[in-house]
Amino acid sequence: MSSTTSTRIEFPGSSGAQLAGRLDLPQTNPQAYALFAHCFTCTKDVLAASRIAQALTGFGIAVLRFDFTGLGGSGGDFANTDFTSNVGDLVSAADYLRQHHQAPTILVGHSLGGAAVLAAAEHVPETRAVATIGAPAGTEHLLHLLAESRAEIEQKGEVEVCLASRPFRIRKQFLDDVTSQPQAERIQRLGVPLLVLHSPNDETVGVENARKIFEAARHPKSFVSLDGADHLLTRPDDARFAAAVLATWASRYLDDAAMSSAPPMSATALRAEEGLVVVSENGRGPYGQRITAGRHVLSADEPAPVGHDTGPSPYDLLLAGLGACTSMTLRMYAARKGWPLENVSVSLRHSRIHAKDCAGCATQSGQLDRVERVIELTGDLDAEQRRRLLEIADRCPVHRTLHSEVDVRTSMAPGDTLPRVADDATAATAEASA
Repeated sequence: MSSTTSTRIEFPGSSGAQLAGRLDLPQTNPQAYALFAHCFTCTKDVLAASRIAQALTGFGIAVLRFDFTGLGGSGGDFANTDFTSNVGDLVSAADYLRQHHQAPTILVGHSLGGAAVLAAAEHVPETRAVATIGAPAGTEHLLHLLAESRAEIEQKGEVEVCLASRPFRIRKQFLDDVTSQPQAERIQRLGVPLLVLHSPNDETVGVENARKIFEAARHPKSFVSLDGADHLLTRPDDARFAAAVLATWASRYLDDAAMSSAPPMSATALRAEEGLVVVSENGRGPYGQRITAGRHVLSADEPAPVGHDTGPSPYDLLLAGLGACTSMTLRMYAARKGWPLENVSVSLRHSRIHAKDCAGCATQSGQLDRVERVIELTGDLDAEQRRRLLEIADRCPVHRTLHSEVDVRTSMAPGDTLPRVADDATAATAEASA
């Protein structure tokens, strides 16, 4: 395994307080960046965090671990924090990596940190894999730790309690926050591969929590038992085993060449103004593309054998745009009319046909594009309502754009200039040579 370089860093958290972090880097170019969230009332330097970070760097994965607001070396008042603020701190940490290195593609959380990364994943669009270690299935699990003080907290509004042999001030807002988290829904809509690591011997967070997380998640998902380990993974071998399994599993979902060669995504691209879409090569094969639309990140590629099929093709994305617009338009129209439309499904297919086979088309020679669109409407709609919705489908903005004259203007980016040519003859020669 490679040796590790560990650097202290600071960045502003969700409340504005400076958070203390440590960035563990492998000696070689990182294949990916991971974000690690520690357990409740722990710090970035807890044995499980430091050992797992060290092991992951041995697999070429850089790791950022940090202290949540009010803990360890971080500023702020712990009494003012809650689960939501912890999730916000994770998003702030991802922003730091995105701006200064490369956005994290792996989120790892231990104990309550596991619940936090499950909640933060949807706010870090580059996430490609999530792993939890000894995590509770729901944030209300914390109420068990506060059971003896809960009534007093609710009555007085704020109470000092002893957790892990240390005093902490817990406010009623903390209780309200942990009981209002839609954790099950978050797990169901996670949308990325999930690895659940849990010890059947865990006496702090029972292994039944792993079962609940695993059952709620969609595939791809994996479960690995940390047999014999305690909750904090205090035995070095347990932490090393967890890291080795995690790194091996994550490599299945990370393109090593892409992770090492693709340029870091700029914060400007991720915060592009509304309506601006940025597309750039991502290094995943000859044609792989990274698409950034505001805070959303997508991939595109050519199907095999031309490309590596790492994302939808350009025409797939075109059909997706038309299908999404169609479905949204029908939903808006039915809602405005108060019609009982329960669900809309739009299936689309693109093909090329001979113009002579299209009786109603203006083009009569050569080939033209055909899009077949099939709309399925679910709900107690009568025949007239269905007929009207079929008409409305042709009025969706993307449909109109495809049927109208489109003016596409292409220019060089600032600072990028076209080569000068002496005259038309020279230009023609250069073009022929190319």
